[in-house]
Amino acid sequence: MTQNNTAPSAPSVPSKTVDTRPPGINADEPTMLVAFLDYLRQAVIGKLDGVSDEDARRPGVASGTSLLWLVRHLTVVELNWFVWAYQGEGEEPSSSDDVPLGTATVAEEIAAYRAAIARANEVTAAAQGDLDRPGARTLRPDGDAPSLRWVLVHMIEETGRHAGHADIIREQLDGAVGR
Repeated sequence: MTQNNTAPSAPSVPSKTVDTRPPGINADEPTMLVAFLDYLRQAVIGKLDGVSDEDARRPGVASGTSLLWLVRHLTVVELNWFVWAYQGEGEEPSSSDDVPLGTATVAEEIAAYRAAIARANEVTAAAQGDLDRPGARTLRPDGDAPSLRWVLVHMIEETGRHAGHADIIREQLDGAVGR
């Protein structure tokens, strides 16, 4: 009988992305809502840090959702709710599937997302803290145009859901965990 003198290998430890905590501010409602939304937006962007274009396009679940699709979807949702619905700009809302992701790059999609975030934050700032004023129209199939408060809270919910999806997809890709 031979004896194996090699030490057992250490268990694989997933890599960890920067673990950023939620904003620690105590401010007026508009500032607080935007701070939490920006925190979640940055969490989504952070999930693409160090990911190749090919891996970012790779579906992480059977539905076909990928990291790049999530960023594209959130870009469209930001513009649809803040610019199209609340501001009333444009003829029709956009769709996440208008342009195939086949040649999309991480840099391009993050740049588009950052531009949509900047535009959404401009719309919010222009309201000068009036969260109760309804927007120009709605994306909901029925009902009145929602207030800016509703749009901000909805975007926190929407971005938070997709940040969680991005967490799972990134961990499946390379084991990276954290916010």
